[in-house]
Amino acid sequence: MPKRPVSTYRLQIRAAFDLDAAAQLAPYLRDLGADWAYLSPLLASTEGSDHGYDVVDPSRVDDARGGPEGLDAFSKAARSAGLGILVDIVPNHMGVADAAQNPWWWDLLATGRESRYAAAFDVDWEVGGGRVRLPVLGTSFEQAADAGELRVEADELRYFDHRFPLAQGSVTADERAVLASDPTDASTVRAVHERQHYELMHWEREAAELNYRRFFAVSSLAGIRVEDPAVFDEAHAEIVRWVRSGLVDGLRIDHPDGLADPVGYLDRLAEKTNGAYVLVEKILEHGERLPQYWETEGTTGYDAMGDIDRVFVDPAGESALDALDEDLRGSAVPPWQDLIHDTKRVIADTILRSEVLRLNRLLDEPIDGSDDAIAELLTCFPVYRSYLPDGAGYLVQAADDARRRRPELTDAIDHVLVRLADPGHPMAVRFQQTSGMVMAKGVEDTAFYRYTRLGSLTEVGGDPSVFALDVDGFHDAQARRLAERPAAMTALSTHDTKRGEDVRARIAVLAELPGEWAEFLRSMRDVVTSGHGPFDNLLWQAIVGAWPASRERLHAYAEKAAREAGEATGWLAPEAAFEASMHAVVDAAFDDQRVAERLASFVASVEQFGWSNSLGAKLLQLTGPGVPDVYQGSELWEQSLVDPDNRRAVDFAERRDLLARLDGGWLPDVDASAAAKLLVTSRALRLRRDRPELFTRYVPMTVTGSALDHLIAFDRGGAVTVATRLPARLARRAARDGSPWGDTELLRHAGPTVDVLTGRVFEGHRLPVARLLERYPVALLAPLDAYPGRQVP
Repeated sequence: MPKRPVSTYRLQIRAAFDLDAAAQLAPYLRDLGADWAYLSPLLASTEGSDHGYDVVDPSRVDDARGGPEGLDAFSKAARSAGLGILVDIVPNHMGVADAAQNPWWWDLLATGRESRYAAAFDVDWEVGGGRVRLPVLGTSFEQAADAGELRVEADELRYFDHRFPLAQGSVTADERAVLASDPTDASTVRAVHERQHYELMHWEREAAELNYRRFFAVSSLAGIRVEDPAVFDEAHAEIVRWVRSGLVDGLRIDHPDGLADPVGYLDRLAEKTNGAYVLVEKILEHGERLPQYWETEGTTGYDAMGDIDRVFVDPAGESALDALDEDLRGSAVPPWQDLIHDTKRVIADTILRSEVLRLNRLLDEPIDGSDDAIAELLTCFPVYRSYLPDGAGYLVQAADDARRRRPELTDAIDHVLVRLADPGHPMAVRFQQTSGMVMAKGVEDTAFYRYTRLGSLTEVGGDPSVFALDVDGFHDAQARRLAERPAAMTALSTHDTKRGEDVRARIAVLAELPGEWAEFLRSMRDVVTSGHGPFDNLLWQAIVGAWPASRERLHAYAEKAAREAGEATGWLAPEAAFEASMHAVVDAAFDDQRVAERLASFVASVEQFGWSNSLGAKLLQLTGPGVPDVYQGSELWEQSLVDPDNRRAVDFAERRDLLARLDGGWLPDVDASAAAKLLVTSRALRLRRDRPELFTRYVPMTVTGSALDHLIAFDRGGAVTVATRLPARLARRAARDGSPWGDTELLRHAGPTVDVLTGRVFEGHRLPVARLLERYPVALLAPLDAYPGRQVP
């Protein structure tokens, strides 16, 4: 049985916070209650990379991140603190933005098909005429050459800061003489370029003409073929060494859906690491389950995030928010499935057109319309991908939907399906690698920024058409998680979330106050507007959710959100007038007194409810089934927006100081200091780590009384979690009846129990919720010996 974590704490390792700095943090992580440290990618990546997902050399730990000595030091510090170590790895692709930094890519460009790394990269050599197409130029090659922007020097072809190797013998003696006096001589540069194993081309050609597989639509991340055993072995030698030598205990696999054979990959990884603990970053659509035959403990937790978020959303607010959305659009809101069909189809027809054409080339006999049929099938595919023969039903579903939407393509669809349904056919393999690209770019990176009725629902792995989850549905999901994937990760914030957990918790309150939100939004739009109603809704939700936030952070969010949505502006052709109006909205929050005062007043009216949701969500995650991860810094309020905002530096000194005060007996108020969240996080993590026998089952607790719908409670086998939900409605009850909870009671076994958050002791079968939650909107009950300093209330 591999070693498994009880919980993890994610750290973003980079030059500004390297492994040596992380090693200094190990005692804090222990004191917080974390069981394992969870590190972002460590292998050598593109110079200046803050995230590490652009590996350039898999044979070594990145020097900027501390190098091998740093990993040794961190491992020793972690072991001294009793921590295990989980490390993020990236098998799908490598960073090729700077060819000179990546020895594999450099060799491929220098020697082409004869390169020892030719098998490593997923290149369609035939369509490129035996050359790799590199979309790095700002103009055509001819224009760049004529402008003197290309030069040959030091056995390299150079374009501004870009450097590319020259094939051996590709420059004649006469050409060298010419280049010695003028390295930019256009005719000579053209002639030399024609002899290379690569073709430099205008970046605008990449969408339809690129001939190597990428990570999604990022041409600076080239896909690698780890299905080849030799490629796997070389790409994983250092990683396997970490595990076998005891430097690390487990691995998190980035984007396995991009691989040709995810199942075979995980099998080989398990063999090489002797069955080490492995998690996969697999995005599951609503109702989809992770294949049980995979060699993994489970996903990285986006599925759990969706359940936790939605149990704090008031279903009664859906119709009013729908009406507001329709009013802002000036027309009916398209059904979610129709919206994502259109956004996915745009992706298939534009930035991923080259992948569609490559699939079409793999048909034994392409026919008229077959490329259109392939694009439509990718668009209609209901999940990220299949793993044929598993998931063949999704292909049937996609074909039925495609025929319904495009009946004129029926013959072409049927023709294409013959190959797509054959697990061994190269076209079927590549289709499975491509469907996830279309899903990610069309849904997460486009539709999520267009479907704006409640922004907390448009989160990675979530289905925003599923508005809320009732308490019984939540309990069912948790029981299933315990039964099926008890060691899978759960998460509330990650480096990929569109909004931090506490931004979403505050936004969720709007479902309880849809009328107040509509009034606030209209009052803001009367003063300043981008001119695009749904985007104004999205932007003001982000501002309210993240407030107080800096002007710079909000400007960056607004620009990314609007360009990703691709409605009023875009990355390739920004609309200056719209973006000026959009930025004026952000500026008004700081510079217009009317707007600033109204914003401050609205935030004040919802922040306590948001904090209640935050504490509840955190406690549900930390004590529920699975392995809870705490994203760096999120033990205090986590009000980040989309990356790179969620990779900002964390003030760990502040957190240490607050934790020391809590350990001294301080019971903080629920306020902007976020110390109450640190209290919940540390006490839940410690109890779970130190008393695992209290977390062996999942049983919903019985709640009675007039406010029972406002309580979530479950018994994990001795530890009982209690959390408030829908706090704004609860406050209205209090205003009406004089008490929020009234006769509501939690029924339990008789005998004393202690709330480890406060030290208060409770007895009896029936616990009045008003008394139980008198201090905080959450409680964590445990046997008396779990809290030596207990006190009877």
